[in-house]
Amino acid sequence: MKTSLYTVGIDVGSNFIKLVLVDYSELPKLLDKHTEKIRKRNPSQVAEEMIQAMLAKHNLKYEDVAYLASTGEGDLVKRKRGHFYGMTTHAKGANFFFPDAKTVVDMGALYVRAVKISEGARVQDYKMTGQCASGSGQFVENISRYLGLSIEEVGGVSLMSNNPEISSGICAVLAETDVINMVSRGITTPDIIKGIHLSIANRIIKLLSSLKGESPIVLTGGMALNKGMLQAIEEQLKETGKKFEIKTHPDAGYAGAIGAALWGGFRHIKLKEKQAVAA
Repeated sequence: MKTSLYTVGIDVGSNFIKLVLVDYSELPKLLDKHTEKIRKRNPSQVAEEMIQAMLAKHNLKYEDVAYLASTGEGDLVKRKRGHFYGMTTHAKGANFFFPDAKTVVDMGALYVRAVKISEGARVQDYKMTGQCASGSGQFVENISRYLGLSIEEVGGVSLMSNNPEISSGICAVLAETDVINMVSRGITTPDIIKGIHLSIANRIIKLLSSLKGESPIVLTGGMALNKGMLQAIEEQLKETGKKFEIKTHPDAGYAGAIGAALWGGFRHIKLKEKQAVAA
């Protein structure tokens, strides 16, 4: 009977912390997952509490975990064995969802990043928006809050639009000013939200074109679950005549954490092999 090889991946973002437990013993399997909003708490403490709760839930101790890997703001994770850059973890997570993935679009809180990957989820090239760009998850959340919506409502509201109004601002501050002007002119909330989605979708397609991205293209990160965003991307693809095949997955928000856990398992096995050779 084969013993389980447990790895833990934790993705510390600006607003949320995502945690996964993976069994890496044979074909890697996602055993459990959890997301926690940081709010005004200490991220390091939140991360520690999440890990402790996950281990207790599965009757595990720290010593039972072969590798605890972090990504994102991983310096805040106290007892990690290793840290992996977000680009590599999202690539690995996307490959876990869709082994045929050739390009990944990480739709993060601060920027959008398009990454070309090899068959083994190795990063080959990338392009990304600047941190001041209005094409980020944080920008969408700020605008939704201003309009009285929760981030979970934004996608559905976008689908109700009949005449979207696209913001002209590239900088997030200017784009937010645009939105305030739209509200004063009586533009409906669905039309404002749909316009924002179309603007971000257009930026994503430009990134993919600049990168010379190849299909299948896998969307990861929180915005990858936004059905209004997905529709906007499909509409912009038709309008621009691009033939990209877009895929997403119900666990897209956990791609970074999953990738960290998988790379952690890979590194653990490689270290064991080196130790065996040395012995």
